[in-house]
Amino acid sequence: MQRTGRRKRSGFTLIEVLLVAGILALLAAFAIPRLFSQAEEAKVDLAKAAIGRNGPIAKALESYKWHMGKYPDTDEGLQALFEPKGSGADDRYKGPYLEGTYEELLDPWGNPFEYRSPGEVNEEKYDLWSWGIDRNDDGGKAGSDDVKNWIEK
Repeated sequence: MQRTGRRKRSGFTLIEVLLVAGILALLAAFAIPRLFSQAEEAKVDLAKAAIGRNGPIAKALESYKWHMGKYPDTDEGLQALFEPKGSGADDRYKGPYLEGTYEELLDPWGNPFEYRSPGEVNEEKYDLWSWGIDRNDDGGKAGSDDVKNWIEK
C-alpha cells in the first residue's frame, strides 16, 4: 500500500468563509432598511388607529360629550378624560373615560397627542393629531409624517 504525502482536508478555507460572510452582509444591507421602514409604517398605523373615528381616544371624547354636552375645550385638553368620577363640580361627569394616566397617553414615538377644541379644521368637533417621528408641524406638506384626524385639502 502506497501512501501519498497529502492528508484529506476538512473545514473551510479563508476565501470560502469570507465569501459567505460577504453574501450575508449583502443580504442584510437589503433586508434591514426594509424592516425599519415597515416598523415606521406600523407606528403610523398605530397612531391613526388611536385617533381615528373608532379609536380609543375618539370614543372617550364622544362619551365625554354624551355626558357633558360638549367636548373638553383646549384648556381642559385630553386630561379631562382621566379625571376620577366626582372630582368636578358637575354631576354629569361619569369619568374616567380612559384607563391609566394622562402622562401615559403618548403617540407611538413617545410624544403627547395634540388636541384642540373647538377644532380649526373640524370646527364642529375637535382636532386631534400627532407630530410624528420628527416632532414638528410639517404644515401639510407632501411626505409629512404628521398623523391627523382630518384630511388635508
